[in-house]
Amino acid sequence: MGLAEKLAKERRARLAAERLLHLKEAELSAANRKLGRRAMALSRQIDETQAEVENVRGENEKVKSDLTVANAKIEVAERRLWHSIQTIQDGFAFFDGDSRLISANAAYLSVFQGLDEVRSGISYHRILEILTDEGIVDIGQEVAADWQARMQRRWARPNPEPMVIQLWNGQFVRVIDQRGHGGDVVSLELNITSSVRNEAELRTAREKAEAANRAKSVFLANMSHEIRTPMNGIVGMSELLTETPLNEEQKLYVNTIRNSGEALLSIINDVLDYSKIEAEKLALYQEPFDLERCILEVSMLLQPSVREKGLTLLVDYDLFLPTLFVGDLGRVRQILTNLIGNAVKFTSEGHVLIRVTGVPNFETQSCDVHVAVEDTGIGIEPGKIPHIFGEFNQVEDERNRQYEGTGLGLAITKRLIVMMGGTVWVESEPGKGSCFGFRLTLPTDEGLQPTLPRLNDHLSHVMLVEDLEANRAILTKQLGRLGLRVTVCESGAEVFSTLDDSVDLVLCDQELPDMDGLELAKALRSHGWAELPIVVMSANPGVLTADSAHHLIQSVLQKPIPRSELVAGLMALSSFDRDFREEQKWEENTTLPKKSASVQRRMRVLAADDNKTNQLILKKMTKDMDIDIRFVANGLEVIEAYDDFAPDLIFMDISMPKMDGKQATEEIRRREIATGRRVPIVALTAHAMAGDDHGILASGLDHYLTKPLHKKRIVQIIVDKCPKDARPVLVGNRRRKWD
Repeated sequence: MGLAEKLAKERRARLAAERLLHLKEAELSAANRKLGRRAMALSRQIDETQAEVENVRGENEKVKSDLTVANAKIEVAERRLWHSIQTIQDGFAFFDGDSRLISANAAYLSVFQGLDEVRSGISYHRILEILTDEGIVDIGQEVAADWQARMQRRWARPNPEPMVIQLWNGQFVRVIDQRGHGGDVVSLELNITSSVRNEAELRTAREKAEAANRAKSVFLANMSHEIRTPMNGIVGMSELLTETPLNEEQKLYVNTIRNSGEALLSIINDVLDYSKIEAEKLALYQEPFDLERCILEVSMLLQPSVREKGLTLLVDYDLFLPTLFVGDLGRVRQILTNLIGNAVKFTSEGHVLIRVTGVPNFETQSCDVHVAVEDTGIGIEPGKIPHIFGEFNQVEDERNRQYEGTGLGLAITKRLIVMMGGTVWVESEPGKGSCFGFRLTLPTDEGLQPTLPRLNDHLSHVMLVEDLEANRAILTKQLGRLGLRVTVCESGAEVFSTLDDSVDLVLCDQELPDMDGLELAKALRSHGWAELPIVVMSANPGVLTADSAHHLIQSVLQKPIPRSELVAGLMALSSFDRDFREEQKWEENTTLPKKSASVQRRMRVLAADDNKTNQLILKKMTKDMDIDIRFVANGLEVIEAYDDFAPDLIFMDISMPKMDGKQATEEIRRREIATGRRVPIVALTAHAMAGDDHGILASGLDHYLTKPLHKKRIVQIIVDKCPKDARPVLVGNRRRKWD
């Protein structure tokens, strides 16, 4: 190879080496740059990490500081909590899931009287053993092992029931244990010694109170019997005395005696009723009754007082409200008598209005009945209204000191209404009158409810002549609901200026400001209205029964006018069926049985009473009756007379010597089993406490009458029980008088 070639080859090799060197230098430079960038990134990361570490270190220091503060607070709270637990008088302890004591306060440990064994770590089972072995608990006659087992079973339950244990010193502790989710148990022991002793004292006091209440009930029953027996003589004899010939002065004396006796009896009844309500011995009895008839009966009972004071007693019974309900008729009548009687008592002029409305509920077959008794009396001061239904309360002022009473009537009324599930209220304005009202929800009777016809096919235009605004409003509403057009006049003179040929009927009040009803009828007849029907309304219809009035008027309606009487009176003037009232049950069937004139024997009545006065009263009450009555003085004589006299009816006194009325009745009923004959027996007794009637009727008696006796009730029972084979007990003039 030549020199030139060698030089060229070396030159090429050197150039290749240089290129390789430049390439390696470039790679190295790139690697250095990359390494520098990585170093810078790592440096930044290190700086950031150092900053984060410093931050975390600061936060850790803060957390450590906060934890230190929190631990200090927890320690303070624990000390305070434990101090509080230590200061309470009741025992407090903690047990772990293995039923070992964690800690307990001094009150809990004091029960064990300083026993060193009772400390943290002791088991619950061992505590039970210490309680029995050391005699700390009084387990009575129970075996210690049985008591421990019973307590252990209780402890094992998820929710142990609280229980009471008695300690050796007579103290009582109520143990309450609460188990947590982890099995730990918090145990609380409450010292209830004072509560147990108070309960024992209350139990003793209650027993004494019940004994005293029983003694009071016995006393009231005896008092009722002892008072009613002479009251029977006073009221009965005075009632009989009024039927004898007397001059005016004697009648005044007799009526005073009778009224005073009835007033005293009313007071006795109030006291007895209040006592029965207080003792929760008053029972309500459900029976069908006619509410409208009940209201009218109470109104008739109070009519003498109403007429004496010159008042007007009105009844506004909603024409479309049912009348037949189910409830305690006696108590409803008592409520009405109290409220209406009070209204009459405290009203000296004007009127008393009984307004009855209601809302029937056809789904429940019941009706919300609202009864309001409005009067124009003395009224009540607003501040005294809240106390008006209190016991023994009367409004004390100079206006009402003239009115007597026990102050129990309204208290009894309110309690009776509340017992029936109702409400009572009162509204009043001094000098203008009062309104006492109550609401009762009563089931409607399933029997036939009266329905009212429309009379406008036969009567279309009625002229109402009435000066009392309240009665005008009632009658206008009632006549309008019967489909009649009503023209109202307030005086007789106004009639002549208003009357025309379209009027079918004149319905006028007897007491008008310018003339009475008969005078108006006479004037109308003399002015050419001879065929115009005239019906007079009067609170005292007896004054219009003279023959001289028959040619002037068609009929008389007694105020307050029942809906049935109003409808019947209007129908009598039209061509309606006269039997409508009977078909619609507007009035009761006659109570006098029809007897054959051929029957000869007299009804036999046996009366048993050991009191001679009562015998005399009963004898005089029945003296006008065609009966054969025999008197006996005790139960043994009743049995003898039952065998030889064969009575059709027995009046049986309950309290009699040798054998009382209940025993005699039981013996009679026993003998009747063989004969199949049952004689009616009516109890005549002075007992009037709650439950007396059930005890008496349970002995086999059929009826129950309390003394003092009333002639009308006695006569009615004899009439009802007269057998078919005996002749009528009321005949001739006596029967007409009774009718």
